Amino acid sequence: MNEPSHLAAPVSKAARRTGYVLSVLPCLLLLQSSIGVKLIQPPGPGIPEHFAALGWTMEHVLGLGVLELACTIIYLVPRTAVLGAILLTAYLGGAVAAHVRVGEAGIAAFPVCLGIALWAGLYLRDARLRPLIPLQR
Repeated sequence: MNEPSHLAAPVSKAARRTGYVLSVLPCLLLLQSSIGVKLIQPPGPGIPEHFAALGWTMEHVLGLGVLELACTIIYLVPRTAVLGAILLTAYLGGAVAAHVRVGEAGIAAFPVCLGIALWAGLYLRDARLRPLIPLQR
């Protein structure tokens, strides 16, 4: 008897571990970005000028930090990880747009890579995504 198509095979231990590594690494970068740069706003040259070049005031940056931190926390909670991945994809898309708008297309590739790592990690550790994103072996 065939299993219903909405049920996925269980995730192997190796895939789950790899998925967690792929999930945690970009989250560490996002946490550093949100807390270490946008919320704490360490003194010194460079940060205000960088955001000003992107068209953001430091008041906007504080709000972006709160948003980035909230989305990352939602992603890190297993029950809400899919919602977190969707929210972080939107957030990172905004980062790509901001950098492309000011002619920094090379830098825009970094948020794309973070998004790919977030989704790849989630795909490897969460069997619920397998039927939604049917990759062939």
